[in-house]
Amino acid sequence: MKIKSTIILLLFAAGINAQDVFVTKPYLQIGSSPSAQSLKVLWHAADTDAVWAVERKDANSDAWVKSGEPTFTKVAVMGVAAHRVYHASFTGLVAGSRFTYRILKDGKDVFTAQAQASKSVEQPYRFVVMGDIGAETVDQKKLAEQAFLVKPDFVAVPGDIVYENGLISDYTKKFWPVYNADKVGMAGAPIMRSVPFVAAVGNHDADSRDLDKNPDALAYYMYWDQPLNGPTGKEGSAIVPILKGSDANKKAFYDAAGGAYPRMTNFSFDYGNAHWTVLDADTYVDWTDKELTDWVTKDLETSKTATWHFVMFHHPGFNSSKEHYEQQHMRLLSPIFEKNKVDIVFNGHVHNYQRSYPMTFEPIKKGTLLVGGKENKNIRGRVVPGTWVLDKTFDGKTNTIPKGIIYVITGAGGQELYNPEQEKDTDSWQKFTSHFISTVHSLTVADVNGKKVTIRQLDTNGKELDSFTITK
Repeated sequence: MKIKSTIILLLFAAGINAQDVFVTKPYLQIGSSPSAQSLKVLWHAADTDAVWAVERKDANSDAWVKSGEPTFTKVAVMGVAAHRVYHASFTGLVAGSRFTYRILKDGKDVFTAQAQASKSVEQPYRFVVMGDIGAETVDQKKLAEQAFLVKPDFVAVPGDIVYENGLISDYTKKFWPVYNADKVGMAGAPIMRSVPFVAAVGNHDADSRDLDKNPDALAYYMYWDQPLNGPTGKEGSAIVPILKGSDANKKAFYDAAGGAYPRMTNFSFDYGNAHWTVLDADTYVDWTDKELTDWVTKDLETSKTATWHFVMFHHPGFNSSKEHYEQQHMRLLSPIFEKNKVDIVFNGHVHNYQRSYPMTFEPIKKGTLLVGGKENKNIRGRVVPGTWVLDKTFDGKTNTIPKGIIYVITGAGGQELYNPEQEKDTDSWQKFTSHFISTVHSLTVADVNGKKVTIRQLDTNGKELDSFTITK
């Protein structure tokens, strides 16, 4: 009996809940108003009333400080057990500091974890970028372990968070158990409870919009807490396609998504000395629309005090793979990026690693829209020809000042790899491509220290596949 009790206590101390207190255990987000002094913690619990509280203890203190009162949205869509998504705020944090937090239910400590506040403008920091991840594969889990081991300050996901259809059930099987595991190992790592993830939507996250067919679709809007400072948009506009389904199914989704829908797909935030612009690159978005391009322009123009400018979206404009080569619509934004001194664009969608030469690009008009499907109405993308200028003197070692933007595709985060036959067939690469690695899964690690950024691409064993440095 004593042995059994000891096991239960050990499990409880590790954050494992024997009584199923959580539907999904606590995880961190940057929230709608990110800063170095604040973070959000979210968790999912059964749809029953309870008194929840959040407390934190700073590294140099023994005193627990109560955080703001948790709020919740209710997820009650067809085919899924009703549950609540709780949100609570940590405020008054010391930038870059470690702290302990705990979740209390009805006065009892039911979860404890270590976390870290976001970094300030003056502090160096590290982030991981990995796309096309939630595929429930061995390589996905190995990369989750590698992401944990490099100790990032946050993780950025350039789309296709879960496969195949962005469902609640996809998150349940392929996401939470991997990135919010109770221990680091072959199953994943407890990374989300310690540092926040930031995500752009991919086609597998946002294309399923028939709620009669998939009532638990578009879970992205239910489970992420990110800025809502992008263009408002409305269904049927250039930004947001029409949502299909019965009135009951649509209402259930709207209630679950709260204020996140449909705005949480184009947004921006500052982290450390960098400004991030996160965009929805799905083919349903019309990036010839002036409202959209004006918002991107204004967002970048008003962030000129940042040392670094990073942009993240799913579909790459510059891609040498045979897969998705025709989806070039995001090339239309290159002149805006160049005018506003964007440094690196991070993409997914193509399941391998590619790095461009530093480049500038001038599109020829607006390109040609591609459609397909039985009725020849499904938008596939847009072919955008144009003229590029490549900086081949940049090597990221001795010459670290690029002339132009570097485009990084880091979509080898777990799903099956694309075009391994092209890795050594350099004749199949487009002229803008400098590196192409398609035979191993990998993730991107970025270290930012003042006016220096170093990028490394690591495989599932932590082996370095590529690296380069940019300085200003």
